[in-house]
Amino acid sequence: MIFPPPLREGGLRGRVDYIPKESYEAVIGLEIHVELNTESKMFCACPVSFGEKPNTQVCPVCLGHPGVLPVLNGKAVEYATLIGLSLNCEVTEFCQFHRKNYFYPDMPKDYQISQYDLPLCVEGYLEVGEEKGVSRIRITRVHMEEDTGKLIHIGGSGRIHGADYSLVDFNRAGVPLIEIVSEPDIRSPEEARMFMQKLRSIILTLGVSDCNMEEGSMRCDANVSIRPVGQKEFGTKTEVKNINSFRSVQRALQHELDRHIDTIDSGDRVVQETRHWDDAGGVTTSLRSKEEAHDYRYFPEPDLVPLISDKPKVERMKKALPELPDARRVRLMEQYGLPKHDANVISLSKATGDFFEEVMETYEDARKVSNWILVELGALLNQANLEIDECAVTPRHLIDLLKLMDKGTISGKMAKDIFKESFDTGKLSSVIVEDKGLVQLTDEDAIGKIVEQVLAENPKAIEDYKGGQERVVGFLVGQVMRLTQGKASPDAVNRLLKSKLNNK
Repeated sequence: MIFPPPLREGGLRGRVDYIPKESYEAVIGLEIHVELNTESKMFCACPVSFGEKPNTQVCPVCLGHPGVLPVLNGKAVEYATLIGLSLNCEVTEFCQFHRKNYFYPDMPKDYQISQYDLPLCVEGYLEVGEEKGVSRIRITRVHMEEDTGKLIHIGGSGRIHGADYSLVDFNRAGVPLIEIVSEPDIRSPEEARMFMQKLRSIILTLGVSDCNMEEGSMRCDANVSIRPVGQKEFGTKTEVKNINSFRSVQRALQHELDRHIDTIDSGDRVVQETRHWDDAGGVTTSLRSKEEAHDYRYFPEPDLVPLISDKPKVERMKKALPELPDARRVRLMEQYGLPKHDANVISLSKATGDFFEEVMETYEDARKVSNWILVELGALLNQANLEIDECAVTPRHLIDLLKLMDKGTISGKMAKDIFKESFDTGKLSSVIVEDKGLVQLTDEDAIGKIVEQVLAENPKAIEDYKGGQERVVGFLVGQVMRLTQGKASPDAVNRLLKSKLNNK
């Protein structure tokens, strides 16, 4: 990670001994929470659903009423194990739940059932990167816990500071949650974003969570610091919360790293604290000081027995894992001859990979399919802020369009306009072409007459061409396409124009 040049200690005024910008590196570790899409909560039978009326998906267990006992959700353990195996973790032989004690309005029991020093999975890794090389980000642990409720702050900015009052919805309290903790191996905001994207792709492939960051089923906190290159000791870190999109991951971390540099530049020291990312303002703001680790007074959960690993079952689960993004990338390159970049982007999203392979069941040109998905469809998806499986265009739409192009029914330019209309309306390209009469003009006699008209109207262009200015051909092609409303075959137009120009 490259930063603006910081200054050495000694006060900002009169300082002349700048440290080169390459002298500092970013040190980033991520803590990622993922809600599991089980039918019921972690320790009770309440349903797991999003968007229900507040405080309707609750019971005495998840509300922490006296005398109730938790019952562990076996499917949640299975899902958490799958995630750990997919992240190359070791599934521990013995794990245990603990009570994490702290007092906050969204905690109905005033403690959270979590895991502490005996988590389910440990010592994994995830590899990210492409053109600039592959980085291995170590995974410290994958552990299970229950989610908290949700606070809604009324008045002011919508945050707790300055709010008139707060409401609490306990529907989310007790939802099965896993926490994935990375080692501080990430060296740039871009690398952090890639880590999050790949992690999401893996979990979606497993089918154990929808990983919807906007709805909070995937959430990220980041620990950020800087240090001189070559120094082993970490600098003072800050924790950044409220990062709820991939774009926010990169923006929040870049802002916080820049803030650390500016703080050192000004002769101050970075304060260890928790900060809130304001996506609208593009800044982090202080939430609370964190000079020392908080004492959560962990102790073993007395109402749950420890878990002993069933090794044969874990081995069966490992062998039955679906094809994960890295394996799919390699196969796409080998099976379809895709370049590494295309295969990497397509395999990063399960939905995109499935879309590509469904098209390839009927269509043979993998490079053309890849180009239309990544360039044309990708641009439309970005503009609409949609995922590929949320838009009106399906593999059938793309196959229909490509076949029309191959038959010469429509030109490449026409195809882009038609594809945009398909994206907006959900209509097949063949239907749009028929409704609007958008058939490519391939009759060379008809095109030739229009070419003659354009040449007659542009004698100066003919003189320029004969004078060696071949770029005028592009201008003349544009005139022909204008008169034919973009329907003329570009290949035929170019061929006829050059033939007539050379014979004039």
